[in-house]
Amino acid sequence: MPLRAQTNGGLGETVASGLADHLKASLVGTKKSGLPHFLVACAGQGGRQIHELSSADLSTNERTPDSRRNGGGYYRTSLDDARRAMEQAKTMGASFRIAALYWMQGEGNGGPTGGIVPTRWDAEIPRKQGLTWYRDQLMAYRRQWSADLCAITGQRGELPMFTYQTLGPAGDAQLMAADADAAIHLVGPHYAVPSAIPSRTTQGRHGDPIHLSADGERWWGEQVGKVMHRVLHQDEEWQPLRPLGARLGTERDSILIEFIVPRPPLVVDTTFLARQEIATNDGFSSLAGLQVRDKSGQTVTLAAVEVAAPTSLRIRLARALPEDQTCKISYGHPFASALGSVIALRKGPEVDGQTTEEIVLKSSFANQLKPLTDEGAFLVTTTSGSTTRAPVRHVSEENGVTVLRYEPRELRNNIPFAVGQTIVAQRSFSYGNVRDTDPESSIHRFADAAYGTHAGRPYPLWNWCVLFSDYTVNESQSR
Repeated sequence: MPLRAQTNGGLGETVASGLADHLKASLVGTKKSGLPHFLVACAGQGGRQIHELSSADLSTNERTPDSRRNGGGYYRTSLDDARRAMEQAKTMGASFRIAALYWMQGEGNGGPTGGIVPTRWDAEIPRKQGLTWYRDQLMAYRRQWSADLCAITGQRGELPMFTYQTLGPAGDAQLMAADADAAIHLVGPHYAVPSAIPSRTTQGRHGDPIHLSADGERWWGEQVGKVMHRVLHQDEEWQPLRPLGARLGTERDSILIEFIVPRPPLVVDTTFLARQEIATNDGFSSLAGLQVRDKSGQTVTLAAVEVAAPTSLRIRLARALPEDQTCKISYGHPFASALGSVIALRKGPEVDGQTTEEIVLKSSFANQLKPLTDEGAFLVTTTSGSTTRAPVRHVSEENGVTVLRYEPRELRNNIPFAVGQTIVAQRSFSYGNVRDTDPESSIHRFADAAYGTHAGRPYPLWNWCVLFSDYTVNESQSR
């Protein structure tokens, strides 16, 4: 049986179940002496900076704000976990070795202007230098962690580290670290898995958008287990789905992007995930997650994104890029479909003891919202008037128009919506629609039938494109 959280609506689940179960299932038929037992030890805590989890243990530093100066000793705990595992194996008459390290940190070091904040009290490091700083810290962390753990277990060599791509600037630095350190492997981004906002505890509270639901944790754990198996047992030189090169078309009205694709062909998937878009009068400033900016930083209007070949995409521009302009590409944005104006606001029914309110739209958006309602919940955000946001967990159709329901207690900063405001649907994470066609089967299936429509289906273990920014577009080869 998988180790599943049973309290607080499963919000306490980690990646451990999916990771260990998938890794173990991958070894069926490959071990003559029987399958090994796996121990997954989680010594960290969410919301921490890299040096609050390292041997520096800044969680206990007197300069750390009181709200964050608690716990501590996370690095020491990880070493103690290894010692305890060695003792347990000894009493069982078995051996113990560490197969890999897993890293899931980064948001805590993101700065307000896109750089890196090294500590709770130091100034933000500008983006370019900050990414280099975080890259170097992560590489040094892995080396020390590997050495300290191997000293306990008696293993030789370097322990590999697997990491997800965190949101924010640290995510770019994690990819840089994987490029610079052969023992660091970036599994990929986690934006396709559901956040915790559809989850509900027995106390009538919901999860936070930055966290994952129980299904999301289990699903992402399987993704990590899949990649670990390919690297550890099949010697695959793993690379996540990522851009390899980009160039303008000869007419300067399109851009061809070549990708490293783990399992081709590429897919622009707007069925499983809602199409990411920011519409303009004559096209899109962002489409399928992709944005193009000229050398002055202005967005270039896009007309379409399409698969050009099994490992390449073509971005079609609404108009040719002027001869004196260069451009760069970024990937990842939380906005999905624009929903027009709020036509009316009204009181909704009481749900589980909580008051609700409803937003009445001008027309039906059922088709655009279907991937989001399949997922279970999404956010609505204002794009005019006072800025506010709220999670939506119930969508209905009345007389040909869409009605969105939310709980007023979840309004951002308690700011209400207003009639006439324009709003947009968005996912919890910056994302895009570009994935590969990895056929790997999951061990588990969506288990929570309380939200969405995926319950009972296997987790899709496709590899989605990493988030990236300011990727240089080269001139056409004919020039």
